Amino acid sequence: MHTIFVVSDSVGETANTVVQATIRQFNASTVQVKRFGSIRTEDEIRTLMEEASRVNGFVAYTLVLPELREMMRQEAVRLGVNAIDIMGPMMQAFIDTFKDSPKRKAGLLYQMDEQYFERVEAVEFTVNSDDGKDPAAMRQAHIVLLGVSRTSKTPLSIYLAHKGYKVANYPLVPEVKPPSVLYELDPKKIMGLTMSAEQLVRIRSERLKAVGLPFGAKYATLERVEEEIEFALALYRELGCTVLDVSEKAIEETAGMILANQ
Repeated sequence: MHTIFVVSDSVGETANTVVQATIRQFNASTVQVKRFGSIRTEDEIRTLMEEASRVNGFVAYTLVLPELREMMRQEAVRLGVNAIDIMGPMMQAFIDTFKDSPKRKAGLLYQMDEQYFERVEAVEFTVNSDDGKDPAAMRQAHIVLLGVSRTSKTPLSIYLAHKGYKVANYPLVPEVKPPSVLYELDPKKIMGLTMSAEQLVRIRSERLKAVGLPFGAKYATLERVEEEIEFALALYRELGCTVLDVSEKAIEETAGMILANQ
């Protein structure tokens, strides 16, 4: 078993995200991640680095205080432990390019400032606007997601909400007339989601099994799925909105495509 140590003077989410993205490129079943957050003293660094040395692991860290970063570097050399500074090079590039000085305060990303409360408001709005609950709310949304069932509208909405965007999503069904408010919106904020019929059939079939419904239900037949996709694409053309094919795409990848269009 391989061990990676994630070390931070805050919660360690930044370093952990980089580590998890790296692990996916390898055999993740042989790797464990140990997180050490709110590191404040040199003794804490010395202790965890000695542990990393004992298990022959490596360390990914985000430390903004220069004395802690220096201790980490010294201990890495002393113990022969590979230690990767996730934030340091970026901070140095900022200093060198913009001739500015960092605040050197841990946890700034998670402080309860105005942006924090805006994210909370965005999440509340998005939850209340999920699955067409309040079509009128689309007027206040930053982003409106349209798509047939199981095209990842809800998880994508929540992901974007955590980034501070108010998102409304609406499920498209051929037998139900789309709300008139859609035709009042700026097409630039409407994102029409689509997916390959074959993948959608697989996803819906798994959903049927999960809820204990018959495998042959019309909901998961290729004929029905193709009908729904054609209906959705026709509506997207009518609205003049952006169309995104989410087949085989992770939520993060789709979200990046959406934000690139904002």
